Formats: sequence, structure tokens, C-alpha cells
Amino acid sequence: MRPDRSEAYPLHRREVVQSLLAERGDMLVVAGLGAPAWDVTAAGDTPLNFPLWGAMGGAVPLGLGLALAQPSRRVLVITGDGEMLMGIGSLATVALQAPGNLAIVVLDNERYGETGMQATHNAAETDLAAVAAASGIPVSGVIRNETELVAALPQIHDGKGPVFFNIKIRAETLPLVLPPKDGELLGDRFRRALSESDRQS
Repeated sequence: MRPDRSEAYPLHRREVVQSLLAERGDMLVVAGLGAPAWDVTAAGDTPLNFPLWGAMGGAVPLGLGLALAQPSRRVLVITGDGEMLMGIGSLATVALQAPGNLAIVVLDNERYGETGMQATHNAAETDLAAVAAASGIPVSGVIRNETELVAALPQIHDGKGPVFFNIKIRAETLPLVLPPKDGELLGDRFRRALSESDRQS
């Protein structure tokens, strides 16, 4: 296991998320608990974001349900490697349901950031993109640098899904940028935003 190698990865999480959400339009975003939710909020809090508080392992199932319920809308799940490991079985269900409007991005710093930056399985031999491919997700890959990120953005934003990309990012501790903590408020504003955008389309 090489728990320190991710400290030298060139991609920084906040810059990656800014690129993912630039010119997002009406895309729906589910943010996994912890740092991915802070990153999405740092890129701009909006009612079309649904950040998770707790519910470890729930980001991809929630994104899947949302993609099936809103087939005309692009749904992007942004989560972390620890959270994805917790809910890894959901990738098989994503492949089975095969929503064409779903993209999944894992911000992989090879650490459990919420519990002390312990190394995840990805610091050893676990390959989440290979797991996604073996589960039957037709488009999956690993992104390690800016060139690969730029090349993958059209697939993430518009490619026929389901799409899965594991993005290797630097292990770093950043200032918290917290979304609202009130789950009822988050749910209500997300539903209202969906209704309003449906009426406008």
C-alpha cells in the first residue's frame, strides 16, 4: 500500500469540480458526503445541488433514482472514493438500469477524509473504474491529469450514459465550504427547483 503517493497527484479537487460544473446549465448534481459536498458548494451553491449529510454509500443510488425519474435531465454524481467503496454494489444496479442521462465522477484521493485521512483500498490495488466496467457500465475510465480531464468533459456532460470516471486528485486538507445543514430545506428547495425548471422547459 502506498498511502502517500496521492500527495503528489497534479489535480486539485476544487479546480476539478469547478471544471465539472462550469456552464452546467440545468444539470442536477448529487454530492457525496464530506469533501465532495464542500467542493460542489465552493463551486457555487444552487438549489439544483443535492449535497448529502451522512448517508455514506448513498450518492450513486440517489443519483440513479433521480436519473430514472428525470430522464430528460442530465444527472451528475460527484462523490469520494471512500463513499464509493461503501456503496460499490450500486454500480451493478446502475449498469442494469442503464440510464442514458447519468454520469458518475469519483474524486479519488485514496483517503478517508472524514475520519483522519486513512488510506482507502484505492491506495493499494483496487481500481474503481475497472469495477465499474466489470459491472457493465459501458463508459468508464481513470483521469490523472488536466489533459485527460478536458478530454473526458464532453462524455461527462453530454455522453450517453451511464458514464463513470475515477479522477485521481491530490490528498490535501482545504477550508470547509458548507452547504445548508437542514435536510428538509435541501429537499424542499431541490424539489422546487425541479418543478420550476420543468415549467420553463
